[in-house]
Amino acid sequence: MRTKIALLASCLVLTAVPAAASAQDFVGSGVVPSARAHSGERPIGFAASAPASGALVILTGAAQLPTLTGVTLTDAERAAIAAAVAAAKFEGKAGSTLSLRGIGGYSRILLVGTGANPAMLARAEAGGKAAQELMSEAQPVTIAGAFTGGEAADVAYGFALGQYRFDRYKTVDQKAPPADAVTVVGGDSAAARAAFTGRHAPLVDGVRLSRDLANEPANVIYPESFVAEVRKAFAGTANVTIEVLDEAQMRKLNMGSIVGVGQGSPRGSRLMIVRYRGTGSAAAPLAMIGKGITFDSGGISIKPAAGMWDMKADMSGAASVMGAALSLARSRAPVHVVAVAALAENMPDGNAQRPGDIVRTYSGKTIEMLNSDAEGRLVLADANEYVADTYKPRGLVNIATLTGAIVGALDDQYAGLFARDETLAAQLAAAGETSGERLWRMPLNPKYAERMKSDIADIRNIAPSQGPGASLGAHFIGFFVDEKLPWAHLDIAGVNDASGTPLVPKGQSGFGVRLLDQLARDAEVK
Repeated sequence: MRTKIALLASCLVLTAVPAAASAQDFVGSGVVPSARAHSGERPIGFAASAPASGALVILTGAAQLPTLTGVTLTDAERAAIAAAVAAAKFEGKAGSTLSLRGIGGYSRILLVGTGANPAMLARAEAGGKAAQELMSEAQPVTIAGAFTGGEAADVAYGFALGQYRFDRYKTVDQKAPPADAVTVVGGDSAAARAAFTGRHAPLVDGVRLSRDLANEPANVIYPESFVAEVRKAFAGTANVTIEVLDEAQMRKLNMGSIVGVGQGSPRGSRLMIVRYRGTGSAAAPLAMIGKGITFDSGGISIKPAAGMWDMKADMSGAASVMGAALSLARSRAPVHVVAVAALAENMPDGNAQRPGDIVRTYSGKTIEMLNSDAEGRLVLADANEYVADTYKPRGLVNIATLTGAIVGALDDQYAGLFARDETLAAQLAAAGETSGERLWRMPLNPKYAERMKSDIADIRNIAPSQGPGASLGAHFIGFFVDEKLPWAHLDIAGVNDASGTPLVPKGQSGFGVRLLDQLARDAEVK
């Protein structure tokens, strides 16, 4: 996750032991779980026409009003808007806004720029911008523009993503968020509704699940409760099966790498596997495996205190693969995916793994653990081997808040993409452009791998001296994936809390849900 580079400089490891967390862990935390329903979000609908009251949002890519279907403005109202546009030199550039009051029967008219000839993503971002501008506007909202039914659905999708908030624990001076409806008008409202409910709404649900899990504090979300929340999300969803391995089962399977990471915590590690197979999909699934460190103290190699609180979201990779699977399943996509959360809490008690320990993975490979704060790669090692052996995927993608090094390289503009397979790399890059979750290809130089060799085990989890940390971490993860299997790794440490954009309000971003949803659809082999 995006945090201080010093905190993420490596993503560390552990080896096997204690009992699983009990229900008392949650009760004793002193935090009462709230309802997961987002009652404060505005319901979204579609209509052929709109009332001449409330707040009116007009999307435009120019300095003049577009032809508005379903919204009636008098000549005087149009003249007042045109005069304001000219005075403010508003040109309809993407992301620009102009707020007007006192015109006609509307309490507020908000112009949002889309840029000329906007594509799907630009329309969605305009919708998200409108949602954030109207976050405290307690009245019904109408959104209008020159768009078709499918384009109206894109706007609604952006509004739904942009209005997300995580404030369920605020109790003092907290105003209830506006719950008045937002209605998108223009075009074919029936077609817009069908496009939104069939594709966009499930995707929003998936992003929301990922953001909720990552935003929750670590006394609420830990391996066992993560599993429980994901089970709730998938309840009643067709064509889904769920497998969960606890510590005892993983020890029997020789998965010392993932169990070791969690052995310093009373909350036991878990491996959660959600399989969705849509009608007409390929026999072999696409595997999406996410790092799920529900809190990362660094273990014995403890992190500095400054910023450690942010390590509650070190499970964001796991949250996002579950969100992507939820989106695909709820939209009944014709794809076959296996979404995997490698879950552990990395704590430094007397039973914690020590630097210098050696652990053995599912396949029998050995790891010299030099730094317990390079734990994310360790949980992925066992997860990769188990999933490849059990589910025989046609491709495997890892996603993790892995290194501070990627933050230094790419900041919050791109996730790092490491891949051995050119076809998979190209599919991921294309999915990133389509979804708006963009990637930048990073090197997997064989000379980097030499630095990860151990004198006493098959591999060590960090290099003994500083270097290209993101690439070294990727090499470690790839060591546990057969070279014949198409594989890629996404380091999302910089983009995971890249909030403040139209589609990503404040908090954890849910990065990877939209990307992996798109990848699964694009890469499906019938």
